[in-house]
Amino acid sequence: MSTKRPTDRGPLRVGIVGCGNIADNHYRAYRGIPGVEVIGVCDVDAARARAFADERGIAGAHGSVTELLDSSPDAISVCTPHPTHEVVVVEAAAAGVAILCEKPIAADLAAAERMIAATATAGVRFGVVFQRRFWPGMQRLRAAIDDGRFGRPMLAHSQILLHRGADYYEAAAWRGTWAADGGGVLMTQAIHNLDLLQWFLGTPVEVSAKAGTFVNSGLMEVEDIAAALITFASGAVATVTATVAAQPNLGTRLTVTGETGATAVLTEYPEGADAVPEVWTVRGEESLSPVLTGHLLPDLGVAEVNARLLPLHRRTVEDVVDAVRTDRDPLVTGADALASLRIVRAVYDSARTGLPVTIGHPDAPAAFEGMRPATEGVPS
Repeated sequence: MSTKRPTDRGPLRVGIVGCGNIADNHYRAYRGIPGVEVIGVCDVDAARARAFADERGIAGAHGSVTELLDSSPDAISVCTPHPTHEVVVVEAAAAGVAILCEKPIAADLAAAERMIAATATAGVRFGVVFQRRFWPGMQRLRAAIDDGRFGRPMLAHSQILLHRGADYYEAAAWRGTWAADGGGVLMTQAIHNLDLLQWFLGTPVEVSAKAGTFVNSGLMEVEDIAAALITFASGAVATVTATVAAQPNLGTRLTVTGETGATAVLTEYPEGADAVPEVWTVRGEESLSPVLTGHLLPDLGVAEVNARLLPLHRRTVEDVVDAVRTDRDPLVTGADALASLRIVRAVYDSARTGLPVTIGHPDAPAAFEGMRPATEGVPS
């Protein structure tokens, strides 16, 4: 794949599609990179685009993606609701523009596959925001796996105990719906943690899961709790438990154990803070740093969580800008994002049918070949 942007063209010209909550993180991240200029934004609400641009001194404010692309950006950030990602990405790819897309890549697998195909055909770089890969603790674990100190991961657990109340779902009518949100805690929040699991453990091949709506049935159609057992092509297994109905919000915790016996426990508390290596038992590097001590903190609003994640957005944006400039893949590609989406969809299929669901892959162990895959769908 080759970027269509000449390396000597001058400042990298960037546009932002969608002017909702997360768009400011993208703007602030781009603004901090030398040689990058945010030249325009667009939103289906043209007045919102104009207000966003005026507040930040951005020259262009547009009411459509087409108008933004007509201003000749080199790259765009896609910050719209995920069911709309496909249309934006495909149009940008056809224009030869590099893309950084917010997670999840799409709400369904077919759309994600079309987006990946469109960017590959156009020869443009395509990154997806799974910014938690840039936590120093996660980078440390990845490095320990790569250099053999940790050993091949064989067992993991991801615990997601978040809180999203009525104010969150009432602030945007599309939240908590199958049609516009594509799912609940798994699709919108815990998909970050599923990305980390597949980054560390490899290719997922089978999922058994349960999901339901216990607390927020009056606010949402989608699940507010989910639990899953995921098997990977290596034979490694992971469990996931997730909710947006915990109160107070206790953040997330990831536990991984390797074949050497080493275990890492990385805890994100409060939500959006750096994931601290609470337990680290790599031989010769042992440490114990409890995170949940003292007084519990009050729940944070989504805007404050996003603000805490700004340093990770900066690292994500810096990585994609460098990928465009040096003609390489970003750390998180469209294919990586598709892998996480496959897990989410398999959870929904398994929860709906009550059966294990295989995620087809040529590396899947023979033991999984006879499993009957469930059809695409969501729990009723």
